[in-house]
Amino acid sequence: MNRRRFAIGVGTLAAALTNTIAKVQGGVDVAAANDGAVARSAGTAGYAAVAFDGLVIFDVRETAAVAAELFGERGPALLGAWRARQFEYQWLRALSRQYADFLTTTDAALTFAARQLGLDVDDAARVRLLAPYRELNLWPDVGDALVTLHRSGVRVALLSNMTRDAMARGLARGGVADLFEAVLSTDAVATFKPDPRAYRLGTEALREPKERILFAAFAGWDVAGAKWFGYPTFWVNRAGAPAEALGVTADAAGDDLRALVRFATEPVR
Repeated sequence: MNRRRFAIGVGTLAAALTNTIAKVQGGVDVAAANDGAVARSAGTAGYAAVAFDGLVIFDVRETAAVAAELFGERGPALLGAWRARQFEYQWLRALSRQYADFLTTTDAALTFAARQLGLDVDDAARVRLLAPYRELNLWPDVGDALVTLHRSGVRVALLSNMTRDAMARGLARGGVADLFEAVLSTDAVATFKPDPRAYRLGTEALREPKERILFAAFAGWDVAGAKWFGYPTFWVNRAGAPAEALGVTADAAGDDLRALVRFATEPVR
């Protein structure tokens, strides 16, 4: 069994054992865990670049805590309905060519979810619920992972449905903006992933063939979209979600960025 296939099996097992997104707490020393990768010279990595989905980098778990605080036992129901409609609205607008950006569709989805559940989300509650999407914060393992990739000669970009301004502010707040070569929002082509035009932003900005860009997905549907486009794909399955039944699977998976760093910096055999 080669190392790539071993990574797939280990990552998938780790994802299955992960039961909640709240599991990820505190920082991890990715650089220390990957001394072999750090020691390699630039150009020996298996991939030229990693393109990250925004939710792999930015932690919006605070929305769950706010929903629970504001609505008690009904908080999880609100959160579930909101997140489902959030992506449905984006896809409907992309298919209908009625584009509105990530924050606008996220706000509209919250309005619908509140109506569906008969909850009163006043202006103050709305501001608090949307704040994690407007003022993005990093997952604890991001900084070390990015440093390791940078030292290994792997270029790094963001490729997300989120707005570029919000992502740029979040990277600056987290002190990692200089490590990103490109911050790509699907706003640039007025659509959302999984539209192939959205994924194509990565190849155009990085000027690399798709086979040399590892796409790091947060959601199972994004794994499928990236694979259909032609990217090799790593599923950072922080939520321990089941795989989608769409006929494609990630090249490897794990529940945090440590496994991704190992996979991305593995020399080509």
